Amino acid sequence: MTTPTPHPPEPKLKIYFLPNLLTAGNLFCGFVALTKIVEADLMPSAEGIINWSPINFALGFILLACIFDLFDGRVARMGGVESPFGREFDSLADLVSFGVAPAFLVHRVVLRDVVLFQNHPEYGWFIASIYLLCGAFRLARFNCLATMAGTGGGKEFLGYPIPSAAGLVASLTLLVIHLNEKEKTLGPWKFLPAVVLVFLSAMMVSTVKYPTFKSLGLRSTTTFLKVIVAALFLGCLIVLREKILYYVLPLFFTGYLLYGFVRPRLSRAWRHEIEEEDDDEPSEPT
Repeated sequence: MTTPTPHPPEPKLKIYFLPNLLTAGNLFCGFVALTKIVEADLMPSAEGIINWSPINFALGFILLACIFDLFDGRVARMGGVESPFGREFDSLADLVSFGVAPAFLVHRVVLRDVVLFQNHPEYGWFIASIYLLCGAFRLARFNCLATMAGTGGGKEFLGYPIPSAAGLVASLTLLVIHLNEKEKTLGPWKFLPAVVLVFLSAMMVSTVKYPTFKSLGLRSTTTFLKVIVAALFLGCLIVLREKILYYVLPLFFTGYLLYGFVRPRLSRAWRHEIEEEDDDEPSEPT
C-alpha cells in the first residue's frame, strides 16, 4: 500500500496593514482630486472671474497623494514587510493619482483655452493621453524590473518617477492659477503645464536614472551642514507657507528633474554626499 504524497502548502498572500493603508490613502486622494476636477465650473462669471477653488482643492489632494506615496514604501521597508501585493497595489494607486488625475487636470485647465482644441477637442484628449500612457508604461516597467531583481527596487529609478512628475505638473498649475488670481498677465506662459506634461511623458519612459533616496530614514546618518540646511528649510516652510507652496515646490520638483541630467557628471564622492548612498544596496536593473 503506497503512502499518499503530501501536497505542498498553498502560498499565502501577504497583505500588510499599515503600508497598504497609506497606499489606500494615496488612491483616495487621487479619486477626490478627479471628483473635484469634474465638479469644477470653469466658465467665467459676469464679472469675468473664474472660481478656481475646486481646482485648487484637487491640486492639494494630488500633492497630498505624493506624501502618502513617499511614506508607504518607507514604512514597508522599515518594518521589513515589502510584498508583491504592496508593489502592485501601489502602482494601481499611482496610475490614478499621478497618471489619470494630472492628465485630466491639464486637459481641463490648460488645453481648453487653446483655440485649435476648442474646434477639435480630440487633439487635447490625445495630448493628455500621452502622459497617461507613458506613466502606465513607466509603472509596468518598474514592476517588471523589480521582479527580475528579486527586490522592491534598488537605489535608482529608471526614468523620472511618476509621483514626481505629478508633483511638478500640479505645483506648476497651482502657480499659474495663483498668478492669474493676482491679475498678472502670463501670456503664453499659461500653457507651460501642458508643455511640461508632454516633456515629462518622455522623461518617464527614458533611461535617465534618478536616486530613490531610500537610504534616508530614521537610522541614516548625515553631516552637520545638512542638518542646518534641513532645519532652515523647515523654518522657511513654517514662516513662508504661501510662497513655499506656490514657488518653492515647482523649483524643488524641477531641481530633481534636472538632477538626473547632472548626476552622471558628478564624482562618486559628491553623489554619495547628496544621496546618502549605501554601497551594499543594489541598483534598479537596466
